[in-house]
Amino acid sequence: MPEDLYRQVFTHASWTARRSDSYARLAFLGDSVLALSVTAHLYPRLGAEQFGAGRLTKIRAQAVSGPACRAVAEQLGVPELLRSAAPPGTPAGATAVVETERVLASVIEAVIGACYLSAGFERTSAAVAEAFAEQIEEALERPVDFKSALQERLARGGETVLYEVTEQAGPPHERTFAVAAMVGGAQIAQGSGRSKKLAEQDAARRALDAAAPTSRPATAPTAE
Repeated sequence: MPEDLYRQVFTHASWTARRSDSYARLAFLGDSVLALSVTAHLYPRLGAEQFGAGRLTKIRAQAVSGPACRAVAEQLGVPELLRSAAPPGTPAGATAVVETERVLASVIEAVIGACYLSAGFERTSAAVAEAFAEQIEEALERPVDFKSALQERLARGGETVLYEVTEQAGPPHERTFAVAAMVGGAQIAQGSGRSKKLAEQDAARRALDAAAPTSRPATAPTAE
């Protein structure tokens, strides 16, 4: 990877005077490359009779979700690389951002975007399929829909869950949503994500955790 792209990949927006020098644009590009790479990997493997477009969408969303990207970032040592790239004298609180799911997911997307620019789609796609192999298999073998699981649990008591967006933050290409899960007018959990659907899944997961911490499977949420 060229030095200028490497430097940009590991530059957080708070570490530079110009936002264009940070990983944000590369993450925007890498997000699309990641989705296409996983799609291209899955499509020929899965039969059309069993895996329609809706099911493929759910599998892909789980495989490239925030938790999945964070897991890959940690496996590749991204947190350590980010810390080493922090400017001298950066306060501890500013370097703590490297621990957050949002940052790690964005940086792994930026890595993918940079690889696409320097190596092309074919090589990058193959590397993505290898790096995300565990997340892809997990999505295939243990797909999870926390919203459905929560609603099924609540339905036993005649209750229904509603989701309300409580906050939106960040620029359009790096937006984060906060969503509250509401039952009977009361908030039972709050979640966040880079889309409303992912935030709703996170809120449902947290509600299930609060009700029965040991009962849910430890996998990433799907997109619906």
